[in-house]
Amino acid sequence: MGSMETTAAELEQKLKVSEEKNKEEVPSSGQAADEDSGDEDEVDAAPAGATGAAKKKKKKKKPKKKTKTGATAQSNPPRVPIDQLFPNGSFPVGEECDYRDENLKRKTDEEKRHLDRMNNDFLTEYRKGSEIHRQVRQWAQKTVKPGMTLTQIAEGIEDSVRALVGHDGLTEGDSLLGGMGFPCGLSINNCAAHYSPNAGNKMVLHQEDVMKVDFGVHVNGRIVDSAFTMTFDPVYDNLLAAVKDATNTGIREAGIDVRMCDIGAAIQEVMESYEVEIGGQTHQVKPIRNLNGHNINQFQIHGGKSVPIVKGGDQTKMEEGETFAIETFGSTGKGYVRDDLETSHYAKNLDAPNVSLRLSSAKNILNIIQKNFGTLPFCRRYLDRLGQDKYLLGLNNLVASGIVEAYPPLCDIKGSYTAQFEHTILLRPTVKEVISRGDDY
Repeated sequence: MGSMETTAAELEQKLKVSEEKNKEEVPSSGQAADEDSGDEDEVDAAPAGATGAAKKKKKKKKPKKKTKTGATAQSNPPRVPIDQLFPNGSFPVGEECDYRDENLKRKTDEEKRHLDRMNNDFLTEYRKGSEIHRQVRQWAQKTVKPGMTLTQIAEGIEDSVRALVGHDGLTEGDSLLGGMGFPCGLSINNCAAHYSPNAGNKMVLHQEDVMKVDFGVHVNGRIVDSAFTMTFDPVYDNLLAAVKDATNTGIREAGIDVRMCDIGAAIQEVMESYEVEIGGQTHQVKPIRNLNGHNINQFQIHGGKSVPIVKGGDQTKMEEGETFAIETFGSTGKGYVRDDLETSHYAKNLDAPNVSLRLSSAKNILNIIQKNFGTLPFCRRYLDRLGQDKYLLGLNNLVASGIVEAYPPLCDIKGSYTAQFEHTILLRPTVKEVISRGDDY
């Protein structure tokens, strides 16, 4: 193949044409900055003298709404499973508090740090349950209003917990994997605890009511127990402030090797420093002396140790690795509760006696309880939900036989008002973690 010679003039002309072409094709630095700015609706202007139509930039898809953890936002009402919001399985850590005095060195002790790292599964289950509790209760705080029935409120909370944990509890054994740690308590005014509506309950929440909302979330039997009080009249603000302060005092005092009597004395001192004026009468806020916090074991809401909220002589100590529900109750009444009203809460005893049951209905309902709740507390609505009916005679027989424990509502004198706040804490080897702490309380 032969070659073609090019003159110097022709070569210079070709180079000029090539440079002008390159200038048209390369965007200016201003245009490049616009493209990188991320403005969704901006359109590039056509350059002067352009022969082709200017093309609009493609709109970038708006990112999905994020929570502060970077996950997709929860629905209203809460129905998005928590595992979808935290696909990496890493859930928010609770409030970590250093131990006091000689226990402060635990935070840097390498052996304790190693023990702490071995608790990953345990901590993940508790943190998952706590995040579910936070999301559901914060929805309830925004949604619950006077005029709603207690049944609507309880079922709204319980259905949300089941949806978020990913177990609806309708198939045999599903409730044992995760769900409600115990029934949603909605105790009004002088009733302090353990009230949940049974089927047919028509009770309505009123503007002047003081309602304790106490519910638990469990993941593999790791129960997060946390409660708060709702009011709609500022007249009760000091009552709520007293109890919240007392609960936070109990949390602050709690720790490894701390005696129960010391915690109770600190709680009582703070609680009784508050007064509340209701209806022209001034009341000192009294701790309800026969209600306590408690330790929590796997699948066992009351583990055997009590955390008093008044001073006393209990020398029992908290120990490393234990989980506690620190809860306090304040009252404008006598500061003492008794069984009252219709029972809704039940639980199979951990050490239930081996009794020969004669009633077929008792045998049937015990089988249902064992397969669906084990030793987790349940209520009559949960049995209704599983399609059980005409079970009350058999259930009462189980209570009389000592196999199942009944937990009636606990009430102070009529006309009084009671409030409650509660958190679950983990006594980890290195720090104390208030696992259920949130922005709300």
